[in-house]
Amino acid sequence: MTFGTIVGEAAAFRALLPEGGRLLGLDVGTKTIGTALCDAEWSFASPAQLIRRTKFTADKAALLALSQAQQVKGWVIGLPLNLDGSEGPRSQSTRAFARNCRDTGLPILLWDERWSTVAAERALIAQDFSRAKRAERIDNHAAAHILQAAIDALVAVP
Repeated sequence: MTFGTIVGEAAAFRALLPEGGRLLGLDVGTKTIGTALCDAEWSFASPAQLIRRTKFTADKAALLALSQAQQVKGWVIGLPLNLDGSEGPRSQSTRAFARNCRDTGLPILLWDERWSTVAAERALIAQDFSRAKRAERIDNHAAAHILQAAIDALVAVP
C-alpha cells in the first residue's frame, strides 16, 4: 500500500484532494477516538462513531473499516496544541499516531484543536444534554468541531 502524506496546512491538503470527497475527522484521546464525517462537498461535519481504544492495530483497523464503508478520501486529525501554540507530549503522541497511519494511503491533515472540546461541551450544554450524555458524546462532537473548522478552511482555499 502507498504511504499517505501528512500536512499541516489547508492549502497543501486541498492540493492532495483536487476532487474533494468525504473526510473523516478524528479526536484522538488516550481512551477513545472520537470520529466525525463530512459530505463530499465539504459543507458540514457530523459526529460519527466512538472508537474505544485497545491496541493500535485494532484502532487503525476500526478507522480503516469506517473509512472504507463511508468512502473516505482523507483524514483530519486534531492536533492538541498548548494555548500558546507550542507542542507538548499530547501533540507528539498525536503526530506519532498520524505517522503510524501513513500506510493507509490516505492523506492526513493535522488541524489545531485547541478549543474543540470546549466548543463541543458548550454546544451540548446548549442542547440541554445531561452530564452523563455529554460524557458519552463529547469526543465525537469535538471531532465534528475539528472537521468543520478544517473544511471551512478547505473551501476558502482558492
